[in-house]
Amino acid sequence: MSTDSISLRISELVSLLNTYNYQYYVLDNPSIPDAEYDRVFRELQALEAEYPHLLSPQSPTQKVGGVALNKFDQVTHEVPMLSLDNAMTEDEFVAFHKRINDRLKTNQDFEFCCEPKLDGLAVSILYENGKLVRAATRGDGAVGENITENVKTIKSIPLSLIGDNFPERVEIRGEVFMLLDGFLAFNQQAIENGTKPMVNPRNGAAGSLRQLDSKISAARPLAFYAYGLGVVSDEFELAESHYDRLQQVKSFGLPVCPEITVAQGIDDVLDFYKNVSEKRASLNYEIDGTVLKVNDIDLQDELGFVARAPRWAIAYKFPAQEELTVLNDVEFQVGRTGAITPVAKVQPVFVGGVTVSNATLHNAEEIERLGIMIGDTVIIRRAGDVIPQIVSVVLDKRPDDAKIIEFPTTCPVCDSQVEKPEGEAVTRCTAGLFCGAQRKEAIKHFASRKAFDVDGLGDKIVEQLVDEQLIQSPADLFVLTEQQISNLERMGPKSAQNLVQALQDSKSTTLPKFLYSLGIREVGESTALNLANHYQTLENIKNADYDSLITVSDVGGIVANHILAFFKESHNLDVIAQLIEHGVHWPIIEKKQESELPLLGLTYVLTGSLNEMGRTEAKNALVSLGAKVAGSVSAKTHFLIAGEKSGSKLTKAQDLGVPVLTEDDMLALFKQHGVN
Repeated sequence: MSTDSISLRISELVSLLNTYNYQYYVLDNPSIPDAEYDRVFRELQALEAEYPHLLSPQSPTQKVGGVALNKFDQVTHEVPMLSLDNAMTEDEFVAFHKRINDRLKTNQDFEFCCEPKLDGLAVSILYENGKLVRAATRGDGAVGENITENVKTIKSIPLSLIGDNFPERVEIRGEVFMLLDGFLAFNQQAIENGTKPMVNPRNGAAGSLRQLDSKISAARPLAFYAYGLGVVSDEFELAESHYDRLQQVKSFGLPVCPEITVAQGIDDVLDFYKNVSEKRASLNYEIDGTVLKVNDIDLQDELGFVARAPRWAIAYKFPAQEELTVLNDVEFQVGRTGAITPVAKVQPVFVGGVTVSNATLHNAEEIERLGIMIGDTVIIRRAGDVIPQIVSVVLDKRPDDAKIIEFPTTCPVCDSQVEKPEGEAVTRCTAGLFCGAQRKEAIKHFASRKAFDVDGLGDKIVEQLVDEQLIQSPADLFVLTEQQISNLERMGPKSAQNLVQALQDSKSTTLPKFLYSLGIREVGESTALNLANHYQTLENIKNADYDSLITVSDVGGIVANHILAFFKESHNLDVIAQLIEHGVHWPIIEKKQESELPLLGLTYVLTGSLNEMGRTEAKNALVSLGAKVAGSVSAKTHFLIAGEKSGSKLTKAQDLGVPVLTEDDMLALFKQHGVN
C-alpha cells in the first residue's frame, strides 16, 4: 500500500473511533459491540506502529499517558472560573429566587437549567481548530494547574471535536469525577495488594488528575461531564439559553450529564431537587446537591457577578454526607454466621439526612488501618441507605485519655473461642452449634435436605421454636414433645405428630451427612464424604491434627484450621454428645481396599449441566470410587466430564489435551464399577 493510502486508512480509523467514542460516552448509545471497537482500535495501533510518522497526537490510541512530568505549569484563566453560592434549605433557594426578581425589578417564575452537582474536580479544556491543546484545574479561579497530559487519558474527553460546526477556539468547562464502580474496584484491589485505598471518589479524582505520571491517571476510572463554556471565538453563534448551549457542547463531542433538564419556576425546581435526591443512591457517580442556573443567557448577563460567584446560579446542596463526631465506645456484635463486627458508638450527629449514633468499623483490620482510638474525633459518612461508616480520624484532635480498641478473644454472646484464619479479615465465633447469635441458622442447616432432612421442619418453624425458647441447639430438637409443637402457630396435633416422627426417623443417618449437618465452615457434602471415608469414625476426625487433615482429598490448610477450631470448642462437643445421647447414629464405615477404589490417584473435574444426576451426586460417586474431584482444570487433571453448556473449563481442557468425557461416559463408568 502507498503512503497516501495508509494515511487515508489511518484517518478513516481515527474518524471511526471518534464516532464510536461519541456514541458511547456522549450519546450513551453504542452502535457496535466492544469486540468490533477493539478490532478497529488494534488495526489503528498496528498501522501507527508501522508508520510512526503518520501518528497524530489527537489519535484515540494516545489516551494512554505520556512521559512523567517534573512539575505542573501554571495556567491563567482568560475568563475566571468562579465558585457558586450555596443554598442549604428550600427557604434559602426561595430567597435566592427573590433576589433575582428584586435585581431585575420583576415578579416572575424564571426558567432554570437544572443539573446534578457532581462531586469531583472542576477543569477547563481548551480546543483550538478542533484539537485539544490545554487542560487546567480551576485552582484559585484565576490561576490553575496545567493537567493537559492527564486529561487526555480520560476516555470520555475527545482529543478532537467531531463534525465541523464548532468554534475555532472554545473552552469547555466541566467536572472530572470518578465512577463509583471503578472506585470500589480500585479500592478492593488496593486492599488485596496491601496498598492504601482512596478515601472517597472525589479525593480519588483530584489525586488522579494531579499525578505527575499520566500513565497513572490513565489507569484510574475517571469520567467527565461538561457544564459550561469559557472562552468562545466571537464569530461562532451560540444558543440563547444555557441548556441549549450545553446541547451544542454535546454536539462538539463532549458528554453532558443526562440528568440535566429545564424547570419552570420554584415548584419545578424543587421537584427536580427531590427527584435527583431520590435517584442519588442509584447513580454511578457521586453528587452532593443540584446546580440551578437561570436559563436565559441575556438574563444571566443582566444579573452579572459578585466577587466570587454569578448572581444567576446557586448550588442547592443535599444534607452533608460527611460530618465530624466523637467515638464514645465500640461494641462487638455477632452475626448469624458467627462474624464478629465492631460497631462504633458515636456522639449523635446529623449526617446524610438522619441523626446517626452508630457506625460500622467492619473488622479488626479496618480498626488498625484507621488507627482509631476511643475518644477520637472522626469523620463519619452516610450515603443514601448505606450503613454509616467512619472514614478517617482527625489526629490533631485526639485527647490525652484516648483508649486503644481491644478486639475480643472470646465471643461476646456465648464466650466461646474465636478464630481469625490467616488471610481473612473477619473474626468469627467457633461455637456454631451453641452460640445464641448463630442458633437459628445452625438449626436450619442441621435440618436441611442434604443434612438430616427433617420433613416438615421448615425455616419458619425453626424460628418459632427458637423464639419461644423451646430449643437452644440442634440436640434439643429430639426432645420436643407433640404438645410443645402443636402450640406453635399453624401447627395442629397431626402436624406435630408428623414432625416428631420425622425427627425420630432422621436419627438414623450417615457419618458424611452428620459431619455436613454440623455446619463447619467450608465443609460441604464432598468434603464431609472425604473426611468420613478417610477416618471412618467421628472420634478419629475429632482427634485428627493439622498434618493429618491436609492429607485428606479436598481439605487444604484453611479448611483444616476450620475443622480444628470447631472440634476444639467445648460447646460444640457438648452438643455433639447430646445428639448421640438422644439416639443419633450411623452405620460403621468399612475401610475400602485399594482394589475397591478403581479411580484412586485420578483427578476429575465436572463442568456444565448434567441431566441424569446432580453435580453433587456425581461428585460423591466419583469420590466413592477413590477419585479426587477438583474445581478447576490444570495440567494435573486426568479427565474432564463435560455436561451441557460447558464453558471455559472445556476450552482449557482441550487446550491442555485433557481427555473429555460425556455424561453418558460417566454413567457407563459408574455402572461398570457398581455405582448406582
